[in-house]
Amino acid sequence: MIGIDWGTSSLRAYRFARDGKVAAHRYTPRGILTVPPDGFPGTLRAVVGDWIADGEDRVLMCGMVGSRQGWREAPYLPCPAGLDGLAGAAIPIPFDGATVQVLPGLTCRDRHGVPEVMRGEETQILGAARDGAEMTVCLPGSHSKWARVKDGSVLGFTTHFTGEAFAVLSSHTILARMMDTAAPHHAGGFARGLARARQGGGLLHHLFGLRAAALFDEMQEDEAASTLSGLLIGHEVAAALEDGVAPPVLLIGADHLAARYAAALDIFGVPHRLAEPDAAARGLWRVAEHLP
Repeated sequence: MIGIDWGTSSLRAYRFARDGKVAAHRYTPRGILTVPPDGFPGTLRAVVGDWIADGEDRVLMCGMVGSRQGWREAPYLPCPAGLDGLAGAAIPIPFDGATVQVLPGLTCRDRHGVPEVMRGEETQILGAARDGAEMTVCLPGSHSKWARVKDGSVLGFTTHFTGEAFAVLSSHTILARMMDTAAPHHAGGFARGLARARQGGGLLHHLFGLRAAALFDEMQEDEAASTLSGLLIGHEVAAALEDGVAPPVLLIGADHLAARYAAALDIFGVPHRLAEPDAAARGLWRVAEHLP
């Protein structure tokens, strides 16, 4: 079988052995935003066509490829949802030479009734979180996710605009004038942002405080971006704790982001652990085992 994690900015392909282990994998920056509406079959064939020609006749895809802007929209599946639900809601896509299916995303509502969505993260979550007692999974990123998982099902989740907010604030606001975004990560500045996030006053007040600190030479350009990162992540963690978490929090994501969230959780006194690599690959295989 071939598993495809096809997101907005990249595509990851996995060729599985019969025992579910990844026999080969490939990466390309051909995310869905780089593919014209009629270009998805050709892109898939360019990436894994040789695997298909070599006998792999089933392709299972997850991620933004199943979004309205992707190859074929797979409607969101309401939570709670597990492996059986994802497998049962897989959408077939006509493709010469192989059976191709795309998995749905998930939807739920937060405690105030506001809708939430995810697409792709659910496969990583179910690949990393094993059946058992309730646990909390955090996936840092542009739109960070905090999910509650129990007995192999995603019960619900919340999304935080943290990564995208950092990109906008550090590039297109007055804060951009007082920071060097090319500077290496500044551990002291990051810790300063985390500490500030634990104080009262709210995020909007804290953000302007960065500007004022720079005006009074109380913050240097090389630490400002890291302080902003710490401030935003700190507020995210505080909000997640307000909703409630079941530690140890399982972190799924790029090493540098996971390390920052681990530091934030340490400041808040919350136990945590890192997921094993290739959570999406394991999730794709686990879902495939439940396909008819």
